[in-house]
Amino acid sequence: MSYQPLLLNFEEAAELRKELGKDSLLGKALTRDIKQTDAYMAEVGIEVPGHGEGGGYEHNRHKQNYIHMDLAGRLFLITEETKYRDYIVDMLTAYATVYPTLESNVSLDSNPPGKLFHQTLNENMWMLYASCAYSCIYHTISEEQKRLIEDDLLKQMIEMFVVTYAHDFDIVHNHGLWAVAAVGICGYAINDQESVDKALYGLKMDKVSGGFLAQLDQLFSPDGYYMEGPYYHRFSLRPIYLFAEAIERRQPELGIYEFNDSVIKTTSYSVFKTAFPDGTLPALNDSSKTISINDEGVIMATSVCYHRYEQTETLLGMADHQQDVWVHSSGQTLSNAVEQADEIKPFNWGSLFVTDGPEGEKGGVSILRHRDEKDDDTMALIWFGQHGSDHQYHSALDHGHYDGLHLSVFNRGHEVLHDYGFGRWVNVEPKFGGRYIPENKTYCKQTVAHNTVTVDQKTQNNFDTALAESKFGQKHFFVADDQSLQGMSGTISDYYTGVDMQRSIILAELPEFEKPLMIDVYRIEADAEHEYDLPVHHSGQIIRTDFDYQVESTLKPLGEDNGYQHLWNVGSGKVEGSSLVSWLHDSSYYSLITSAVEGSEVIFARTGANDPDFNLKSEPALILRQSGQDHVFASVLETHGYFNESIEASVGARGLVKAVSVVGHNSIGTVVRIETTSGNTYHYGISNQAEDAQKALHTVEFSGNTYTWTGSFAQL
Repeated sequence: MSYQPLLLNFEEAAELRKELGKDSLLGKALTRDIKQTDAYMAEVGIEVPGHGEGGGYEHNRHKQNYIHMDLAGRLFLITEETKYRDYIVDMLTAYATVYPTLESNVSLDSNPPGKLFHQTLNENMWMLYASCAYSCIYHTISEEQKRLIEDDLLKQMIEMFVVTYAHDFDIVHNHGLWAVAAVGICGYAINDQESVDKALYGLKMDKVSGGFLAQLDQLFSPDGYYMEGPYYHRFSLRPIYLFAEAIERRQPELGIYEFNDSVIKTTSYSVFKTAFPDGTLPALNDSSKTISINDEGVIMATSVCYHRYEQTETLLGMADHQQDVWVHSSGQTLSNAVEQADEIKPFNWGSLFVTDGPEGEKGGVSILRHRDEKDDDTMALIWFGQHGSDHQYHSALDHGHYDGLHLSVFNRGHEVLHDYGFGRWVNVEPKFGGRYIPENKTYCKQTVAHNTVTVDQKTQNNFDTALAESKFGQKHFFVADDQSLQGMSGTISDYYTGVDMQRSIILAELPEFEKPLMIDVYRIEADAEHEYDLPVHHSGQIIRTDFDYQVESTLKPLGEDNGYQHLWNVGSGKVEGSSLVSWLHDSSYYSLITSAVEGSEVIFARTGANDPDFNLKSEPALILRQSGQDHVFASVLETHGYFNESIEASVGARGLVKAVSVVGHNSIGTVVRIETTSGNTYHYGISNQAEDAQKALHTVEFSGNTYTWTGSFAQL
């Protein structure tokens, strides 16, 4: 028999059959899939609904139909139970019977509609998974059945994607990945090599203007980073792996897994390496706060990377965290390795810098990680890459946020300083059809919604997509050789007219502190005086301050636009010299101590103003407001103490850092001072010079004192 299913041949399916009922990761995955698919088949049966809203009943029924056809296809090969085969045949036949008569759905955004869904992206996904399922039962059905399913369903779908919507097919974009993968996989399933070639090489067959190879060649930076950020990046992994696996099996001579220096591995690792220690992915650009390495595409990538590329302890740690593998021969390899391992440590990708831009020339993401003797991880991330939109390709490629030099911090099991993420209630149809809510633009994308400086209460690049796309940050330094003292720094220029910014983060492990201090030095150079706001988004309850403040008796928005209109002014206090705010989050206390010039203010805020439909989550924030021309915010985030209400335990509710001050700053360097309640004083010097001059000796004089150090930064 020459025809083989696309993703699992008959011999591999027989091997996976041996895992049925086992307590291995693969065995558990099979048990879960069988239970889920059997329940769906019994409860729903064969139903082909009409059109509906995105996220509505019809949308979800079509989606669940293709999900369960895909599951049923693999389960048929593995279990050899004919009920799965019959389900797929009946479902595909039902769709083929009505598909030619369907009118186009109603588009709700810039993406053109399909016949089943309101956007072709979902139609691509439907055809991709349906084609995988079809390949699993192809060898069991009659020629008459094949003609009906292929001629009246699958070929018509291909024509829609490559003819009717040809202008969208070759777009280099995550939607484009789904389009080419769907057509390519369907082409393989129905033995249509002409369609496969269009999917591989683009409609012009030039391997550049479109097609899967162009997508792999152009979408990612040399480090594998995708401009739209981890949320959309992980979404791209599914079509990449599904199509790549089919290519490897049908056209192994293409060497798809080695293509472009194994870009499939590189881009997968880029997603893996950005994850927080709890597995969630950082919210860079439009992003869900709940997406993690347990995502289906990341699970596929973990299994295939271990099977085809390298067998590492870190990938084992990821699989152990995921507690799942792809139901596939690669998943069996990884499942066996996890089962045989004597010990698996939590995954840790270490500190790293990931470039952004086609040539790695457009800044990127810097990440510092510190693991203590209890295997507790601290992670700090700053982002200064290219804007995550590209309007020249497609209006759907508009997920960029205005947040150059954004900071996120994670430790003790949760994100401490965080990003709001996107403004969307996914598939919650009563909430704007499950689409992006209006507040995504009016708040979530605005600079004040992130942990980075706003100037004169404005948004970076005037909230202009085309202008933002012309700008990108640059790495200033990245040093992580010694876990006890690590540093990273990035710059952005002219995001506000006449203003340059440099943000430097140091993780410093010091004997008197429970956890490493996160030292944040945000330097601003401007051609005029401005008001500077540094928002700090946190979770938890305010515990204490070292300054007096007034709580507002009547809530009013902080401003009229640029996101400020969505922030309630809850209270504020004047500060000078230094300010301290402590809060309790879960079982940990956190203190943020920040330098303050004369006339500075700390504002307590909360999201939810001008939000008549209750679309925004109600979350707290601090805003550190200071004014000047050339200016530095110096802050220290200290993690301390322990709280457990159930046993009435509270230890170390007051931190040790008493004050933070900027000793001075100039073109050579910045020096900050940290004072503790125990009487200790620490000084840190940060280079403000160009990268090629950072290794030299730095000498600065501030207030009559001389400070010297060598390198990008140092404890003095």
